[in-house]
Amino acid sequence: MSKNFSPLAWLAPLGAGGISVISFAFLNYSIEHPAGLINFSQTGGGALVRIMEANALIFVALHFLLSIILLRPLIRFWGTENYKNFRDDPLQNSALLAPFISFAMTLNVLIGPIRYFVPFFYNNFQSLMLPGFVAWLILWVVTLYFETKLLALSFQKSFDLSKISFAWLLHPFALGMITVIGTGIAALAADARLANSAAFLSLISGSVGFFLLLVKTIALFKSHFAASGLPTKQFLPSLLIVVPNITLYAISAFRLGHWLEKFHDAELGNYFKIVITTAFAFETWYLFFGLMLLLNYFRHNFFREYHVSQWGLVCPLVAYAVLGSFLYKVFAPILLTKIVIITTTVVVVALFFWLLKKMFCCRKNCNQFTCE
Repeated sequence: MSKNFSPLAWLAPLGAGGISVISFAFLNYSIEHPAGLINFSQTGGGALVRIMEANALIFVALHFLLSIILLRPLIRFWGTENYKNFRDDPLQNSALLAPFISFAMTLNVLIGPIRYFVPFFYNNFQSLMLPGFVAWLILWVVTLYFETKLLALSFQKSFDLSKISFAWLLHPFALGMITVIGTGIAALAADARLANSAAFLSLISGSVGFFLLLVKTIALFKSHFAASGLPTKQFLPSLLIVVPNITLYAISAFRLGHWLEKFHDAELGNYFKIVITTAFAFETWYLFFGLMLLLNYFRHNFFREYHVSQWGLVCPLVAYAVLGSFLYKVFAPILLTKIVIITTTVVVVALFFWLLKKMFCCRKNCNQFTCE
């Protein structure tokens, strides 16, 4: 298993966790409720609410189930020759960050969907903030150390810059996922020392991640403009990874704004609208641009074959729907915004189950798809 295992398989539980967060974000930002995060007792029912709740429960379960299934192969993979080949190759070592991103998503799932349903969590939220901070801090240290190690390798080892792919953006993706949790703690914690600590650490990981996002995106576009044609089909799904990166850093900036207002007497006014609307507008045109580039891929490859990088198509749609809920809250509380969020959710749920079917079919060596 370790010989053929790819850490990119962890994009599957990541996507499941993300879809559960879509439902939570929709409920939190579209339903009036007391200050703080919404919980199950505050919704008042309704068909759409119950559908979103069911969706959250299903994908929370899938997130943990897939994480459990993939944990043993990951442990066996770590330290093997295959792992060393991934680690020492700057062109592909970004794949090693996929498990870290999924582990960080687990914390998001605990803070969002699970806390929403479990009275113990939402009734004792502030008392659980310190243990949550400690868990996040451990993940922050490990992720930042591993990311710095990979970044150092890319400086020490020579590689062909013309062969880079958008999968390279898993580096800022991992740092952004860590940062968005920390800024959430900073915005939600009642204790100023805890909030300030989380904010400062988030600024460290966030500044590194945003710097890498800018540098790597410019390098990627320069490389692709110099190349002839599109990347190989295995790398095509990664074209859209810009979208979840933008969502993570926009939400982080949004939450830092709340931290500044809450603990440092800042008056930010329209700052929140500018951050969210600008990010959502960028993602809208970029998704359209990316999907146009992928048209032939969907026509000729996607439905006939399976490769693990196809899970990279889930995260951009998840990110777009989650940011849509923020847009609904701060700028456009209209029916059209809800329609966009719900439509995107339906599409990404269908995409997830289609990929899940292909993945398990290939694991069982069935002949329905070409497995690569």
